Amino acid sequence: MSAPADVLVVEDDEGLSRLLLEEIESQGHAGRLAGSAEEARAAIDERPPDLVVSDLRLPGQDGTALLAWLQGRPHPPAFIVITAFGTVPEAVECLRAGANDFLTKPLDLEHLRVSVDRALEARNLREEVRRYREVLSEEGFHGMLGRSPQMRRLAESVRRVARGSGAVLITGESGVGKELVARAVHAESSREGGPFLAVNCAGIPEHLLESEFFGHEKGAFTGATSSRRGLFLEAGGGSLLLDEIGEMPFDLQAKLLRVLEEGRVRPVGGSQEQEVDVRILAATNQDLEAAMAKSRFREDLFFRLQTFQVHVPPLREREGDLEILTGHFMARSAARLGRTVPRLSRAVHDRLRDYPFPGNVRELENVLERAVTFCEGDLLMLGHLPERVHQRAAPDGGPGGDGLTGPLAVRGSFLGLDADGEILPLRELEHRYIRWVLDRVGGNKRRAAALLGIGRRTLYRRLEEGGGEEGEGSAEGEL
Repeated sequence: MSAPADVLVVEDDEGLSRLLLEEIESQGHAGRLAGSAEEARAAIDERPPDLVVSDLRLPGQDGTALLAWLQGRPHPPAFIVITAFGTVPEAVECLRAGANDFLTKPLDLEHLRVSVDRALEARNLREEVRRYREVLSEEGFHGMLGRSPQMRRLAESVRRVARGSGAVLITGESGVGKELVARAVHAESSREGGPFLAVNCAGIPEHLLESEFFGHEKGAFTGATSSRRGLFLEAGGGSLLLDEIGEMPFDLQAKLLRVLEEGRVRPVGGSQEQEVDVRILAATNQDLEAAMAKSRFREDLFFRLQTFQVHVPPLREREGDLEILTGHFMARSAARLGRTVPRLSRAVHDRLRDYPFPGNVRELENVLERAVTFCEGDLLMLGHLPERVHQRAAPDGGPGGDGLTGPLAVRGSFLGLDADGEILPLRELEHRYIRWVLDRVGGNKRRAAALLGIGRRTLYRRLEEGGGEEGEGSAEGEL
């Protein structure tokens, strides 16, 4: 069975439309009705469905006109045609126009169920491909993914900064992609054909930093068995990224400032200076102004590095980019594993949306790589996420769950306890859960029964046993 979907039934025969609606809802989908193509257009404009099941003969415009109208819209839904007067040419015409299937009356309900599943699966695959193509198109700007206003402004800042020749200070929280931004600055600059080198100032022992940057002569210190060119010379004609610049020792900061001002380096143990032609890009997640106030970072170096400054926004401020990044990282992880990309359950989708990602894009990538690796089926569930993510409290304050989030919590109160905090009997807990599900589906008992995995008669009986609820006789006519 396909994942729950929004299905619009377009049929002018009231009896048949009710039958179709009941059958579709029995599959766990949410159904809506329209009696004409005009009503269908209004319903689609209000809320685009995932699937349209439409009669071919309708009052006013027919089903083929509705199909053609939908195909002209962005991201059209799946479409199933139903008719009592089907002919082979009509079926071929509808399928060529974009319909997923062509069914004839009287309907075979089993055939309808299979057709609905196939149509939704085809649409989900089409939408997945579309999203990944959007991601790939966004990769056109040096791998910087995102369509949010913040990312568009960042891309424009990179383009402008790249025109200059002075040092660039790239700021932002850990994991936002500062090195990616530095690479984009290099790629957009006139130095694109030169080397791009990156060094983590926090990852090299302090006594080796000067040699790493400026090089050394043979015999300059114990272990220096040969001369070595430093990074400033290796990056000649290109760009050098000094990552975690805030971790650079205070004494070395003065030597870096001198290189920036004079364009010359002197290797450790050497007597001659050498000219360097390199653009310095520096990145940090620290507050350098606060570090200056504590005499941990040189004020003159800060202002020299700040010739141009680019700030990379955290993931939580990039509205709309989470879905793009999620699709990209899942596709990449699945490709590495040689498998198809799994779908996200509703609970995983909601949890990723609500989780703050303090580690930003890097954390999202690691979370999704782990989840795709652990997922053995085609649906990614909460249990595939790291514990810190999937055990995070749901928005309603209760425990989350796949499909319906927080099923035992209402306004922060656990349904398994009474007003005095005492554990409820199982029958009372079951009744509260059934009422909670009914509330979530607007009182639709067929939909509630499908979600609960029980028959309608069983649902009515348990509601009666719970007290204060109509029985099967009064509810039998409900749609």
